[in-house]
Amino acid sequence: MNPRELTRARPGPACTVTFDGRPLEALPGQTVAAALWAAGVTAWRSTRVAGRPRGVFCGIGVCFDCLVTVNGRPNQRACLVPVRPGDVIRSQEGTGRDDD
Repeated sequence: MNPRELTRARPGPACTVTFDGRPLEALPGQTVAAALWAAGVTAWRSTRVAGRPRGVFCGIGVCFDCLVTVNGRPNQRACLVPVRPGDVIRSQEGTGRDDD
């Protein structure tokens, strides 16, 4: 059963964000990590040395496994950053680089 059905949640209308150029729907209040998971994306960063895939590990902002680049800002913890309509989210390699 869908968790929203269990809680009888009634989120507002979905918005569109992009992840690596692919449009995704996100719900109000979702974090970047939640929106990516809902879209079936479980890894969005690779480690610096070995290039191993990473996604959410702790889910509460303590670790740095879920780093993404949001609107040109690297090193954003996907588990903490709320999505906003039109966000441009990109996967990140290692520590990332500022787009400027």
